[in-house]
This record gives sequence, C-alpha cells and structure tokens, in this order.
Amino acid sequence: MANKRTSTGPRQADAEEAAALRLRSVRMIRPLRRLLQRIHSAGTERDRAGNRRFFYDHYLSLLLLYFINPSLTSLRSLQNASNWEQVRKRLGIPRVSLGSLSESVRVFDPALVRPILKELADLARPHLQGREAEALANLTAVDGSVFAALPRMAWALWMDAEHRGVKLHLQFQACKGVPGDAVLSPAACSEPAALTSMLEAGRLYVCDRGYASFELFRRILDVGSSFIIRVKDDITVNVQEDRSISETAAQAGVIRDVILNRLGTAHHKDVVGRPMRLVVVQAVERNGKSTELWLVTDRFDMDADLIAVAYRYRWSVELFFRWLKCVLGAKHLVSHSEQGVALQMYAALIVSLLIAIRTGSKPTKRTFETIQFYLLGWVSEAEFAAHLAGLKKRTC
Repeated sequence: MANKRTSTGPRQADAEEAAALRLRSVRMIRPLRRLLQRIHSAGTERDRAGNRRFFYDHYLSLLLLYFINPSLTSLRSLQNASNWEQVRKRLGIPRVSLGSLSESVRVFDPALVRPILKELADLARPHLQGREAEALANLTAVDGSVFAALPRMAWALWMDAEHRGVKLHLQFQACKGVPGDAVLSPAACSEPAALTSMLEAGRLYVCDRGYASFELFRRILDVGSSFIIRVKDDITVNVQEDRSISETAAQAGVIRDVILNRLGTAHHKDVVGRPMRLVVVQAVERNGKSTELWLVTDRFDMDADLIAVAYRYRWSVELFFRWLKCVLGAKHLVSHSEQGVALQMYAALIVSLLIAIRTGSKPTKRTFETIQFYLLGWVSEAEFAAHLAGLKKRTC
C-alpha cells in the first residue's frame, strides 16, 4: 500500500496542478469564450473539402497568448507554441503550421472582432463616483496614435516611402478606464473622418484640437451624441450671453462661460446650425506656463466645472496608448498586412479589457506582471486575490 501511494502521489499532484492552471486560464478568458464562438467558422467559405482544423477563434487565442507571454516575439514563435500539448489543451487549438498562420491574416476579417470588443467593454465596471459618475457616465475620450511600420508595408502611408506607419483610432471609455471601440488606418489620414465613421448615439465625446471640425460637430449631434472639443483660441465667436461663473467652476480653472449664437463669422455657412457653448479654462502646462483651453460643447445643462473635468479625462486615452505600446508591447508588429495588424491591435485591446474585467480596475504594469506569473502558476490563488484586494482599496 505504501508503494502504491508513493507511485500515484506525484501523478495526482501533477493532475491537480494542471487542473489549477486550466482553472486560472478559464477565469481570465471566461467572458470571451462565448463571444469567440460566433466567429469560429468565419472565413471558411473556401474550405470546400471540409478539412480545415485551424479556425478564427484559434488564431485570435494565439494572439492573446502572444500578449500574455513575454517570451513570444513573432509569428514563428506562436507557431512553435502550438507544438506543445499543454498550450493546445489550455487554448483549445490544434497544432498549426507557419503557412496556416500566414494565411489566416488574409482569411479572417478583423471587422468581426470589433463587436466583441464593444461587448467586453460593456462588462467593465465604472470607476467614477458622485456627481462626476452621474454627469460623465458616457464620457468617451477620442484620439489616434501612430505605430511605426516597415518601409515595405506600402499600404501604411505616412511621411514618405521610408517612413511608414499605421494609426489606431481609439474611443476610450474614461469612466471605466477601458477601450470601447477602435479602427485602424494608414497614418496619413483625417482624424475627424475616422471619428465620423465610428460615431454612436448616447456618447459624450471629448477630443483635442485635431478634431475641431464644424462638420464633425454636426455629425455628432445628428447621431444623438454630445461633445466637448477643444478649438483654437483665435476662432471667431458670436457671443449671445455671458454666464456667471460659480465658485466651484472658478476653482476648476474656468474663467469664461458663454453662449454663442453661432460658430465662425457671418460670411461662412453655419454648418452646426444651432447655438453652442464656449467654456474657457485656465490650465497650467507641464513646463509651468499658463494656457487657455477653449472648449466648445452643446451641453448647456452641464456645470462648467464638470466641462473642465471632462476635458482633463481626455488624457486617459493618452495614458492608455502608453500602456498599449510600452507594457503590452503592441508596437512590435508580428504581421505586415493591413488585416494582420488590425487583428493584432484588436487582440491587444481585448487583453486589456480582460484584465480590467478580471481585476475590476485599470490595468497597470505591476498588475500585468502579477497576472503573467499567476497564469504560469508561480503566483498562488491567495496571493492573486490579495493583489486584487489591494487594487480595490486604492480605487475606493
């Protein structure tokens, strides 16, 4: 009996360890599994023989693994990872050839992942509290960021033939600290046009001066959303009414709050077609110099201090781009085709969302490191729970 216990003990321990590792993986990707089933068979129309074994959700699972495991650095390393039995079991994928991986970026349409991204964003919890949470619940910070591309990526237009780049246009749900929607384009593009193609109803868009376009203002209003957009301080305005500034607004830096008859001069077409509001905020830049932020909005009902606060949250999208490039490593492109880069960017955004959903807070470098060790089995369940508890204390 003693010999029998000795022989079966290690096997039982190995089985328990493997089960624990699978459980960790399931908990991380549980919100995603049901959504991935929708795209499982997408792109298989050409498979008349019915012998395809590598599907869309398999490819996306490998891309998610690429961002979670820092030892994976290329498409070839992903192919090699599929050779290991535990990888295949935990991801539910078959062994895949390098040729199948390369073909995938041509077969699988990245547009099918975009709805999955949006649904995952709906699962994230808001971080704001009090009157800010109520007033800024649908605050969506918008910006674009360039990712350097190789000169041979001819589709990625930018400055010249030697300087190629792709731009990720991101709608960031500032109240939750998560990406809500994204599209990819060549770096040489129009940011207002990119936002116009992504507009949704019920949003409060906050943007910098690169999006200051009367036509964009009109489009945002037409879809049933609102905006707070910074404009140049030399813009021509026709003041209808000066509003009083409350003490709270003054403390937030508001120095002027006016109702405008129209934007621009009488010699130009009134594209917006309705009165607007201008809130001027005195802000201090990083170099210590003072500057005026001219913020145009259609929200007459919002307190002026909340207008100033909403614009400050625009920086959240800038910080997220830093996370995406410097921590997740999304600036290293594993594919050179337009569809392949888009799939990689969507996978990076999905990883960020899964972390936010699992931890209940904005992803940080330390949390990301802890999750990597947790998935490897080098951080226990109790240690991971203690880390999450610490995050909740800091956000409360």
